Amino acid sequence: MFVMMNAARIGVGLQSLGLMEVAYQNSVAYARDRLQMRSLTGPKAPDKAADPIIVHPDVRRMLLTQRAWVEGSRAFAYWLALQSDVAQNHADAQERERAEGMLGLLTPVVKAFLTDNGFAATNMAMQVYGGHGFIREWGMEQYVRDARINMIYEGTNGIQALDLVGRKLIRDDGAAMRAWLDENTPLLTELEESHGADLSIIGERLHAGFDALRGATGALLARGGENNGMDAAGAVAHPYLTLAGHVMAGAALARGALAARALFRAQDTGGFSSDYLQSRITLARFFADHILPQVEGLACTVRHGADAILAARL
Repeated sequence: MFVMMNAARIGVGLQSLGLMEVAYQNSVAYARDRLQMRSLTGPKAPDKAADPIIVHPDVRRMLLTQRAWVEGSRAFAYWLALQSDVAQNHADAQERERAEGMLGLLTPVVKAFLTDNGFAATNMAMQVYGGHGFIREWGMEQYVRDARINMIYEGTNGIQALDLVGRKLIRDDGAAMRAWLDENTPLLTELEESHGADLSIIGERLHAGFDALRGATGALLARGGENNGMDAAGAVAHPYLTLAGHVMAGAALARGALAARALFRAQDTGGFSSDYLQSRITLARFFADHILPQVEGLACTVRHGADAILAARL
């Protein structure tokens, strides 16, 4: 049963990834075409009655947020798929065991994090359309409704968070999460020693994210050993899962930025355009500036947020 359910959880996460992608493609195409107002710094399309809305900073923020979630989630999901292959086929028994541990730990993260972001991203894509997005003619409302049900399919996302914290994290005293952090720590050194302004800043933000995840993991494990430990852990399980997802997606995007930088330095773009390679760096920088800073607030909630939930009369 669990083999079937784990496959279904990953499948639902990937379904939301597809919805994020199609919603982004539609909203960015609409933003290039839709004319409204002039740019805040003067006309960008003086031959037209107004500028396309893609020049407006807040529209660009919404589009880049969607794209960051799409690309970060896709890389994260690919990495999880690799762990599945290693767990089933690697010749080394220790490697199979390591990958199995990662697969078990992160399956609820992929399901909940991708479906939470799928709903947020499709909602944001509808917002790019303005009032047009709310009517059936454009198809955006269908994406939003499809994305919303994915947060419920195969166990609600609150259940996924309880699985992550109760059945995975506390059961092995955080060993699998610490293993993920330890395996990925060399990435921070690569970023910090890259001698590139964008990559150094990405490394700085990601380092803070790793520290936040380590601290939140320690706080959860400490609370889990108290008398009402499982209730306390359950009260902050969802913010913990979101924190972990942000850090893992940020790490995946950072690896893409490092790979792009390496191709630039080798003066061999590997068939990729220079614009595409630069976009990998820019997107990772956007994620580091706009999304990764959220992890420190989430870590604060994990450390301190349980008591009010347990004490409240509802």
